[in-house]
Amino acid sequence: MRQVAAKYAGSFRISIILALALMTVVIPTGAQKKSKNTPTSDLGQDLQSAVHMPDAQAIDLAIGESLGYWQIGDTESLHKYYADDVVTVSGAWEAPIVGWDNFLKAYQAQRAQVVGARIDRSNTVIKVNGNSAWATYQFVYVAQMEGKMVQYRGHTSLFLVKQANRWMIAFNHSSVVDSSLPVPATAMDSAQPSTR
Repeated sequence: MRQVAAKYAGSFRISIILALALMTVVIPTGAQKKSKNTPTSDLGQDLQSAVHMPDAQAIDLAIGESLGYWQIGDTESLHKYYADDVVTVSGAWEAPIVGWDNFLKAYQAQRAQVVGARIDRSNTVIKVNGNSAWATYQFVYVAQMEGKMVQYRGHTSLFLVKQANRWMIAFNHSSVVDSSLPVPATAMDSAQPSTR
């Protein structure tokens, strides 16, 4: 009797292993077929919908992604984070820029003058109130302009609105606190700390 039970237990284990192996092949294949029939969407939107996150975290993610698209020059993806009626106030003494189309022209004109632009964000504070929010952060902008490295430090304040379950920048005000050439890094002593 034990031999019969052991024989069926072994067959049962093999059946379970085969079923699990089959599921690992069938489920991803079904997901791939589904994704081929549906239009592709923004990865950030997929992440936000897959894992519902608190609004402040979603805003922080949206700011980070928009800055990433801003740095690489992907204006189509950048527009996903800016409202069509956005108002932008720059750190320069100039009139506010109203509307996405005008912002895009100014952005492209600025981008044409620089090479290797990079912006780093720190000290971000976000306050959410229903379907609106504000965020502020400090930034360091480094780029090459006319063959010289330039660096700007400043603050940005954003006003965001939630439209169709997505946080959009409706107002962007940046101000430059100082501008200077970056200080070259000094060589560090490679001596290892003592082990007493």
